[in-house]
Amino acid sequence: MNDLSQKPPLEHDFDLGRLSNAGEEIVLELDAAQRAELARWSEVSSVEAFRAVVELTRTSMNDFVYKAQIEADLTQACGVTLEPVPSHISTSFKRELHLMRRSRHAQYDTEPAATGAADADDDVPEQIDSPHYDVAAPVLEEFSLAIDPYPRAAGVAFDSVVEPVPEVENPFAVLKGLKTGK
Repeated sequence: MNDLSQKPPLEHDFDLGRLSNAGEEIVLELDAAQRAELARWSEVSSVEAFRAVVELTRTSMNDFVYKAQIEADLTQACGVTLEPVPSHISTSFKRELHLMRRSRHAQYDTEPAATGAADADDDVPEQIDSPHYDVAAPVLEEFSLAIDPYPRAAGVAFDSVVEPVPEVENPFAVLKGLKTGK
């Protein structure tokens, strides 16, 4: 959908190290220029409204819960007629984050060691290397996944053109004729 090399239209760095036990709520609302950038990034015609509420809570010294609710109004081009198709996105999601603390004597790895359980199970916490976390990144990811990849205007159906397949003579038809004496 979007070009991952492109700078994201929204970033919000948060220091998880300063998160209190009471947690914190972060509201991400976009102005017109930011919504236009989001529309370009997500390859839709326009984003008329966008609001995300992120709730962060600490569950232990290195573990956090990230919950978010996204509400957005956008317009896409119909996949059949190219007419504008308005749509509303309302989605919520939750992630668990685990901060990988490194001792000052340990050599810093660029990636945490992968385990078989993490690959097979989606309920494993996301491992992060820094307490500085971009809380907008998961919102953008879930927003882009919630966009209908094949929008259609009301009452429009895609009718594929089926071309007739020419009948090919069976090469064994001659043998069948020899057997019956024709």
